[in-house]
Amino acid sequence: MRRNGTARPLLSFTRGLSLLVFTAFCLFSAAGSALGAAESSITVNATSAMLVDVTNKETLIEHNADVAIAPASFTKVLTLYLIFEALEKGDVKLDDSIYISKTAWQTGGSKMFVELGNKIPLEELLKGIAVVSGNDACVAVAEHLYGSVDAFVAAMNQKAQELGMSRSRFLNPHGLPAPGQMTTARDMATLATAYLRRFPQSLRFHSMTEYTYHDITQPNRNRLLLKDSSVDGLKTGFVADGGYHLMATAQRNGLRLLAVVMGAATPAVREKEALALLNYGFRLYAFIPPPNPSQPAAVVKVWKGAAPQVALYFKETTPVVVRKEKAQGVQWVMDIPPAVIAPIQKGQTLGHAFLKAGDATLATVDLVSTTDVPPANVFIRLWHSILLLGQYPWRQIWKPAAYILGAAVACAALAAVVLRVKNLRRKKRSLD
Repeated sequence: MRRNGTARPLLSFTRGLSLLVFTAFCLFSAAGSALGAAESSITVNATSAMLVDVTNKETLIEHNADVAIAPASFTKVLTLYLIFEALEKGDVKLDDSIYISKTAWQTGGSKMFVELGNKIPLEELLKGIAVVSGNDACVAVAEHLYGSVDAFVAAMNQKAQELGMSRSRFLNPHGLPAPGQMTTARDMATLATAYLRRFPQSLRFHSMTEYTYHDITQPNRNRLLLKDSSVDGLKTGFVADGGYHLMATAQRNGLRLLAVVMGAATPAVREKEALALLNYGFRLYAFIPPPNPSQPAAVVKVWKGAAPQVALYFKETTPVVVRKEKAQGVQWVMDIPPAVIAPIQKGQTLGHAFLKAGDATLATVDLVSTTDVPPANVFIRLWHSILLLGQYPWRQIWKPAAYILGAAVACAALAAVVLRVKNLRRKKRSLD
């Protein structure tokens, strides 16, 4: 039998959580969508665009998201993904020296200006790619990681398929124009979201406003870094037949959003459109922080157990992002049994918590035990079995009888012990 509401809840936790949710709604405006519905009431002056809640991987706005377009330097985000993956696996280290080949040195377009034959630390090449969009740095790293540019590009396309970028094809590691090299705003949003979620440390590089290598200082082409303090990445791009691109990511009050703008007419337009998308999301959505994972949600009585009760905790603690109009009256509703029977295993699901906004369920989280509760001794289990009979509808009649029967059983057990002791004493005297 289950019921809504907590069984012996921690009152302070419930009040604290309600206050946390109310405060989050009042103070935090952020972008997100618990239902994942993409909608837009603003006009985007670009070929295609996306606004994504990185926290929950939800699309908030899309505009021509599946139109094919040249990726330009957005390609470098996939190159960076493979670099950070290699770092994560331990295949390379930031202080590894990377040899600059003639192929890398001769690569045209935007450059870090590496010198032929030099050996440069990987960390510097990372900055050269993330900050100043160095095509030469991309080739150098590609050759170091996979032995050749062709092998690296093959790995890029394999990774793109793994990430679900079904409409993308890459022919080089930097994004210089190449016949057949195409992507979409949706695929780029998929890539950037995965990149930010898996490698948040990458923003240490993307947030740099300029980079100096060998006395050559170049600015980060993402000028939103200087216009909005919440923006800390991500990448720009441009090709003549594709226009101006910008991936812009920002974090406010714990929520991270990503705006993808492709095919804008000028750098100023791409910045304006990306910032408008971010501000739209932060203005119309509310961020609800997760419950405290270290604080129990409820305490439930345990029958036949070595412990009289067990604390239940949220199995997962993920932030929830909703439209403001759906955030009114948000509260957690517990569905847990009035009691459970031992044994109980650590991690066992014993209930559920629902984040409710009126009749709408915004999130569902399992409530689990974080400890083992082994069975009690045989006498306690027998006593609890008798008491459990009184938990049924006829308990009004049975419960008094259960206590009487329990007392009788206890007396009988005591009498048996006393009789046993007397018999042992008689035998001892007869032997004497």
